[in-house]
Amino acid sequence: MQQIYDKCITCRKAKSKTQPHGLYTPLHIPKKPWVDISVDFVLAIPRSKQGRDSIFIVVDRFSKIAHSIPCYKTDDATNIVNLFFRETIRLYGVPRSIISDRDIKFLSYF
Repeated sequence: MQQIYDKCITCRKAKSKTQPHGLYTPLHIPKKPWVDISVDFVLAIPRSKQGRDSIFIVVDRFSKIAHSIPCYKTDDATNIVNLFFRETIRLYGVPRSIISDRDIKFLSYF
């Protein structure tokens, strides 16, 4: 396993164990709505009538407007991207930056 990790540049950049990342830097202040967004999941909520058990949240960092998109906990990255395009990109266009907590669903397909 260590040999695979050593050969994979993406793995080393995403999960660096030898190089410290340095000090945290503040995020830049957005100038317009829906250009800089943040995304996250709320998991382990009671199931809806349609069986959805999670919420995909997209927040505009400028106006703090949030879209709550119901989803399934088992949705993979492809389904999440489709939800994102159908519910957010369709309305506001492609954002300049997307901030996430580096969830595997975001890193694997976005």
